[in-house]
Amino acid sequence: MTFSRRGFLRSLSRTALVLSLEDVLSLARPVFAQQPQTPGGMARPAYEAQARGATGGLHSPIAGTPLGLSFVDVARESGLNVKTIYGNEHRNKFLLETTGCGVAFYDYDQDDWLDIFLVNGWRLDGFPKGQEPICHLFKNNRDGTFTDVTQKAGLARSGWGQGCCVGDYNNDGWNDLFISYYGQNALYRNNGDGTFTEVTKEAGLMQPKLRWNSGCAFLDYDRDGHLDLFVGNYIDFDIKTAPDPADAGCSYKGITVACGPPGLEGGHNILYHNNGDGTFTDVSEKAGMNTAIGTYALSVAVADLDGDGWPDIYVANDSTAATFYQNQKDGTFKDVAIESGIAYSPDGKPQAGMGVSIGDFNRDGLMDIVKTNFAGDTDSLYQNLGDGTFEDHTYLSGLGVNTRYLGWGVGFFDMDNDGWLDILISNGHVYPEVDGTAIDAPYAEHKYLYRNLRNGQFEEVTKEGGPGITAAAPARGCAFGDYDNDGDMDVVVNCINALPQLLRCDSTWTSRNWIKIRLVGTKSNRTGIGAQLRLTAQVDPKAAKPMLLIDEVRSGGSYYSQNDLRLHFGLDQAKTVETLEIRWPSGTVDTLKALAANRLYVIQEGGKILKTQAMDGFAKRS
Repeated sequence: MTFSRRGFLRSLSRTALVLSLEDVLSLARPVFAQQPQTPGGMARPAYEAQARGATGGLHSPIAGTPLGLSFVDVARESGLNVKTIYGNEHRNKFLLETTGCGVAFYDYDQDDWLDIFLVNGWRLDGFPKGQEPICHLFKNNRDGTFTDVTQKAGLARSGWGQGCCVGDYNNDGWNDLFISYYGQNALYRNNGDGTFTEVTKEAGLMQPKLRWNSGCAFLDYDRDGHLDLFVGNYIDFDIKTAPDPADAGCSYKGITVACGPPGLEGGHNILYHNNGDGTFTDVSEKAGMNTAIGTYALSVAVADLDGDGWPDIYVANDSTAATFYQNQKDGTFKDVAIESGIAYSPDGKPQAGMGVSIGDFNRDGLMDIVKTNFAGDTDSLYQNLGDGTFEDHTYLSGLGVNTRYLGWGVGFFDMDNDGWLDILISNGHVYPEVDGTAIDAPYAEHKYLYRNLRNGQFEEVTKEGGPGITAAAPARGCAFGDYDNDGDMDVVVNCINALPQLLRCDSTWTSRNWIKIRLVGTKSNRTGIGAQLRLTAQVDPKAAKPMLLIDEVRSGGSYYSQNDLRLHFGLDQAKTVETLEIRWPSGTVDTLKALAANRLYVIQEGGKILKTQAMDGFAKRS
């Protein structure tokens, strides 16, 4: 019999053996140095992995070669001129002041030009009447600029905003907007005329108690054609009755800081079932949301992680085990994160998870996971093995080179259109008190950019990524999409107590091709959320097999944010998609052939192409 740590943990999960977590992990832990702990209890590696790629050690023909692109922050000249307010700028009393807000690339008017929605926050001292910070919706003018249409759209809401997610909950053809709050969440119905109506109460989403709601996602968990709603919850916390944290003596590397989350009561995640009549019912307890081992939920990502055709839910939890709600296909979920190998660090330690993204980084047809974590720890990369389990490939992939900065928003995205998913991570410290001290990491931090070397490994190319990557920013949520419709992926970042960033990708890869797909469901939900796309394209005529690319339409993700609902695939030198297979949540499978590259296709369930459009940036408006 062969022994493996995962097999041992899986066997324990099927027994009634009662051991403390530390006892279990001490038995199953690989043999290397005991990991020292950060003040929050997260594991700190006992060694620093050596950078690879350009420095050697990787057998890849592209390691160390020019990147061929640069990210430039064009937020100010684009008109994104509003500061996100969140907590005190120099010292935080409560943990509530640290989490920050998400952002959405959100085509609210369906002109196939991405608009931007920025969640905003609050401060403990409040604001004079008429000066309250509000969320902002910016309309894309199709010329590189945006116009603030918040007031006209009816989205001028104030409060401790957290995350946002998008989906057509009432199947009327217009994508709606959900915003999570510390306090009462808000659901805005898109009226289809540039305006929104808040329908939180009418939809049955009023909450009977104060909650610290966090990441959110629309999903059709029972595949009935109506989008349900998952809302993570961070901490059961009431600022009105919370004790003065100054008396608790919490510290980070000798600096007095806000306390938590360890020692605080964790919140319970919420699952709302869509009743099909514009209302929702809280089915959290019945569905098994409260049985998860981990708590302190921050970000959430939804995907069919086990390949059974049903959407699962992965939650990045702060300072505890991550949660993997596996869909049981009967309206219930089961947390199988431990036995699946995606609950802890490689040596079995809980991590302070922040953001999460899902994609097939090694092109084996299986969905993998990348998760950001607290400073002093690596970020995490989990490779899907196809049997319901994952292997931690953080160090094998090269992501273990960085432990200094604190990650929030994250995304798998093909930055250079070579058909391989790269990774961008937005960083920023959680404690403003570190500025002006001898602490090794500042409050505003640069991003991490990793290039996929096509061999299961990544090369850090942060320094080569351009000023938008290397400039320090107190980043939180970030979203990915092609806002200027020029065929490469851009990034929008919501920062804390600062202006947002709009990172335009300026690429020199003129010979590389791409394709974009937007779905319209009929039997399935109208947005097509949960549909899986599989496409093949022949990059090299001499190759034995064409390349296979997969992705799913999903709501939510990154950190508190929403990516473009149009799926973007880099095709490298391929000029045609040979086959595009769409597996809809309803069970319908559509197959389309010979789709020309460098175009947007809007495809209706049933295989009908509703629209095809060349996208040449601002040179050709449509």
